[in-house]
Amino acid sequence: MNKIKLVVFDIAGTTVKDNGEIAVAFADALSEFGYDVPKSKINPLMGYKKPQAIRIMVEEYEVNKQKITDRYINAIHDRFLQLMIDHYKTTEEIVPLPNVLKVFSFLKNKGVKIGLDTGFSSDITEVIINRLGWLKNEVVDYTVSSNEVPAGRPQPFMIQKMMQESGITDTNQVIKIGDTEVDIQEGRNAGCLYSIAITTGAFTREELLPYEPSFIIDDMQELLTIIEPIV
Repeated sequence: MNKIKLVVFDIAGTTVKDNGEIAVAFADALSEFGYDVPKSKINPLMGYKKPQAIRIMVEEYEVNKQKITDRYINAIHDRFLQLMIDHYKTTEEIVPLPNVLKVFSFLKNKGVKIGLDTGFSSDITEVIINRLGWLKNEVVDYTVSSNEVPAGRPQPFMIQKMMQESGITDTNQVIKIGDTEVDIQEGRNAGCLYSIAITTGAFTREELLPYEPSFIIDDMQELLTIIEPIV
C-alpha cells in the first residue's frame, strides 16, 4: 500500500470547536428574510457550500419562486457571513477540538501534508485560521474554502486543489475526515483511500452510519490507530 501523503480535515465540528453557532447564524440570517427554519432542517446541510444550503432552504419555504434569484440568495448569504465573521472575531470559544493538535503534530513528524477544507467562504475561513495561527505557524499546509473551487462538497474539487498544490496524483495517498454526510461523499468522490466520519460535530454516529464512511470515530485520537500503519 502506498504511504499516505495528505490528510484533509473539515474545520468546524471536526478540528475546531462548534457549539452550534453556525446553525444559529444560518437560522438568524434566514429569519431576517422572513423564513422560520427549524434547526432540524439546518443541521443536515452544515457541510454544504453555504449559498447552496441557503438556496435549498429558501426553495422549500418561499412560495413566490420568482423571488429566488442569485442576487437574493447572495443577500441572505452576505448576512450569514457577517454574523459568522462577527462571531469568530470576538468569541473566546475558537479553539481546537481535543487531540487535534496531537494528530497534526504526529502527521507533521511523519512528513504528511495537512489540509483543511470547508463549506465556509474564504472570508470566514481566514478569520478562523488567522485567530488560531495555523497557517502562519505552519500547523497546517493548505486551506481551501468552497468559494475557491467550481463547486463545494460533495464535489471533490477542494481535495483535488490540495492534491494539485502538493503534487500528489494518487488518490490512495489521501485521507478525508469530516463530521457531515457531504464530507463522507466528498472523500469518496475524490477517490480517497479512506473517507472517515467523526461524531464531534453536526451528525451523530447513527446519522452518519447510512452514508457508509470507511470508519466512524468519536475522538480525533482514534485517527492515529487507523493511519499509523500507513504513514
